[in-house]
Amino acid sequence: MKLLLDTHAFLFAIGAPKRLSKAARKALEEPANPRWISAASLWEIAAKIQTGKLDLPTDIAFYHSRLADLKANVLAVEPRHSFELFRLPLLHKDPFDRLLVAQAKVDELILVTRDQTIPQYDVPTLW
Repeated sequence: MKLLLDTHAFLFAIGAPKRLSKAARKALEEPANPRWISAASLWEIAAKIQTGKLDLPTDIAFYHSRLADLKANVLAVEPRHSFELFRLPLLHKDPFDRLLVAQAKVDELILVTRDQTIPQYDVPTLW
């Protein structure tokens, strides 16, 4: 099961794992499941820190360490992901979430999210 963590799922996984659903925790505890964090999620975290919506460290080493602890890879945003956005209906207004949906579709990943809108897209989710 190849997992792409939504931004909130990543933050829960590194800071408050009990806020994850049982199914999400179980999937993340399974060493055979590759884990991905989108570069878009890191961008979203940085934007929210800078606007005061998140109170988290700005030390890059903090995020490298958490990614390593989670055994997660960073998924770059590539043109193929951006082009997939042309095919997506405008069900979700958040551009970060729409990009995560596009990445999950293109790379055949399961999107770990509690977002109620995302399952309306034709993309597998887990929560």
